[in-house]
Amino acid sequence: MTTPPLIAPATPADAGEILTVQRAAYVTEAQHYSAPFLPPLTETLDEILAVLAGPTTVLVARAGHRLVGSARALISEGTAHVGRLAVAPDQQGRGIGTLLLTAVEQACADRASRFALYTGAASQGNLRLYRRHGYEIVGNRPDDNGISLAMLEKRLVSPPRTDA
Repeated sequence: MTTPPLIAPATPADAGEILTVQRAAYVTEAQHYSAPFLPPLTETLDEILAVLAGPTTVLVARAGHRLVGSARALISEGTAHVGRLAVAPDQQGRGIGTLLLTAVEQACADRASRFALYTGAASQGNLRLYRRHGYEIVGNRPDDNGISLAMLEKRLVSPPRTDA
């Protein structure tokens, strides 16, 4: 049995690896939608460094010394907006996406009563993952490339703590 990856907060030193894994992970989405300019593919190293310096929660998954995945969430008005969930292509299907999603939810649960995210409306694997974790499709909208995105939400059963 292999050891599960370690999930930890990202640091600026992780930015280059985050960019590499993110680009590798989103290439299949770009091919599926014939859209080479998806935001995760055009994001720059400087933009990732800016995200890491801001209020966004960014987590990484490491298998040994290798960064194999990342995810982020930005909280606004009680909603954690989850994004850029990415797992290295050769590591997909091993539960790393589930670990990252669960960890980012746990990291934000004391400040958010709702989680929201977008994924391609025709990305069945992504939709299955999110549905398994309690997300429901609440709508659709096109992105800047005209790709139909499914908007998903998950509400927490108990409200976030306010005693901080």
